[in-house]
Amino acid sequence: MSKVKTAKSPDGERFDLIRGLGPWASAAVVVGTMIGTGVFLVPSTMARNAGSVGLVFLVWILGGVLTLFGALSYAEMGAAIPEAGGDYAYLHRGFGPRCAYMFGWMHTIVGRPASAAAIAAGLMRFSGFLFPILSHPVITYPIWLPFRTVPYNFVITPAQPMAVTAIGLITIVNYLGVRLGGRVQVFLTALKIGAVLAVVVFGLALGHGTTKGFTMFPPGAMGLRTVGGFLAAMVAALWAYDGWNDLSLMGSEVSNPQKNIPRALAGGVLFVGVIYLLTNAVYFYILPFVAVAHSTSVASDAVATFAGFSAAKWLTVAMMVSALGTLNASLMSGARVPYAMSRDNRFFKFAGEVHPKFRTPGGALVLQAYLAGALALTGTFDELFSLFIFAQWVFYGLVAAAVIALRRREPDLPRPYRTWGYPYVPVVFCIGAVAVTIASYMEQPVRSTIGLVFILLGLAFYKHWQTPKDARPAAGEGAA
Repeated sequence: MSKVKTAKSPDGERFDLIRGLGPWASAAVVVGTMIGTGVFLVPSTMARNAGSVGLVFLVWILGGVLTLFGALSYAEMGAAIPEAGGDYAYLHRGFGPRCAYMFGWMHTIVGRPASAAAIAAGLMRFSGFLFPILSHPVITYPIWLPFRTVPYNFVITPAQPMAVTAIGLITIVNYLGVRLGGRVQVFLTALKIGAVLAVVVFGLALGHGTTKGFTMFPPGAMGLRTVGGFLAAMVAALWAYDGWNDLSLMGSEVSNPQKNIPRALAGGVLFVGVIYLLTNAVYFYILPFVAVAHSTSVASDAVATFAGFSAAKWLTVAMMVSALGTLNASLMSGARVPYAMSRDNRFFKFAGEVHPKFRTPGGALVLQAYLAGALALTGTFDELFSLFIFAQWVFYGLVAAAVIALRRREPDLPRPYRTWGYPYVPVVFCIGAVAVTIASYMEQPVRSTIGLVFILLGLAFYKHWQTPKDARPAAGEGAA
């Protein structure tokens, strides 16, 4: 990989990112990004697709195991190569500059903007529970697309401009410094964990529910009619689990990365997995299966049944705080990829600029905010998270494959942490990543096709930024 370049001030002084994320902030990035909108919203989507309580829990468990396998694979790479850009640096080392560039382009142009936009859309979905007028369509424009018997309705609501505002405000926080962003992340993560635990504890203590519906194939349920329904539920679950790898993107800003990155990744995924299973148990204990399947805010509806609408409103406010925490972590980590690309002269120069006072990648943060804001204006929560899963997961699988490639090519590379269960864990994760990518395309073919077109456009730009070194990989680098 090319030598790291630091930004310079007009007088020639060099600036670089700083290792300002300690163990608590690192763990907060992992947990805080994972626990966001998903656990409060996607159970309804999963119920509609899976068709029974038992299958919903099976999806949560399998999704958690697949996520853990990914985290264990990423932990080895993060400890060995603790650089800004995470996946970008890992793929460059494992498969060469072109593969790394394609990840960086996808992440910058489609992946991270779609993720941030989906989080902001989820935040506004919570606000719609408090102020229903925010969810009422202002503009509905039918668009006829090929191979569809019904039109695609393009809808604009008051919530979408508010989502753009949220993206702008959180970007400003992260522009002002990584330590400030880290402190905000710890605070918001603590609040969201408290909100989730409150739902679990008070739901079990005060809720008057039943476990009769906790069966795998209950009579009269909507049913899992096809494998596609199960995979569609898996896409929704993996959106709720997503965020586990965001800390890797900030590898150059984590203190003692050889220990903090593996601990935060593995520990964070295990903690969140337990929380998700407990939370969903409360949902299905309190609410009938059909009510969960048709709810727009499952957690708020569940709390309203045993504590009243006033308590549900306060919980909704807490969930909005949770979404803000996730949005903060997403925007904070996502900007490090275009920063890493720019420092290697493979992206626009302004994305590699580090603010001389705040020591943050200001240009990359601003670019990310503009792209995320544009997507937030054009899509719904379900559409946006499906687009993100489609764009991102194939590269997750490639990082796991890079673990195997580097073990063979660079056996002497210092590895403070080695993936547990190697090589089976990264291999299973690679297979799962391919299946998830196919499932997400099937779920949202129109959005996914548009995303694929934008990703492939990156090949044209790669020629513009290609350097002579890229044409012939150096020893130790994979072929492009």
